[in-house]
Amino acid sequence: MYIGIPISRKRKVEMGEAAVAAHNVFVYGSLLSDDVVRVLLNRVPPSSAALLNHFHRFSIKGRVYPAILPVQNRHVSGKVLMGISDPELHILDEFEDVEYQRTRVEVSLLESSDKLQAHAYVWRNTSDPNLYGDWDFEEWEQVHKESFIKMTMGFMEELELPESKPTGATYESFYQQDDAEK
Repeated sequence: MYIGIPISRKRKVEMGEAAVAAHNVFVYGSLLSDDVVRVLLNRVPPSSAALLNHFHRFSIKGRVYPAILPVQNRHVSGKVLMGISDPELHILDEFEDVEYQRTRVEVSLLESSDKLQAHAYVWRNTSDPNLYGDWDFEEWEQVHKESFIKMTMGFMEELELPESKPTGATYESFYQQDDAEK
């Protein structure tokens, strides 16, 4: 019996959630795919379509995933993954690697036009000459999704090793191996 403990706290303690924070994460690239999110987090969290104003989604020369940077009078469509735990946020941080900076942003939810604070992974190199044009999710889904999921599975296996490689190294070795097989 839990005398003196409010019922809601009792449930949180029973579920092991006493110290787990819930985060919102705006995604705009490969993480728009539920299949990729499922490989990383072992679940597909609730999400809502959203818009990030004053940013642009670029293609990156030699990469199949995009980058975002602040650009006035532009916007990036994506979605907000909701209820991300601290350990899940750590996995996303590792996946996005050192090329991205996790940044707090304000997004507009498309269903309600409510504003929401969320994390977003913003490209660190603001003057990167490899950024160009617009990145297209539908094209990525048709051309790269299957191999990207395999690469993501490899990333998760590497993450569990004591001395795991950075995501960029996993990405490069996977796609070099994939090209060699063709």
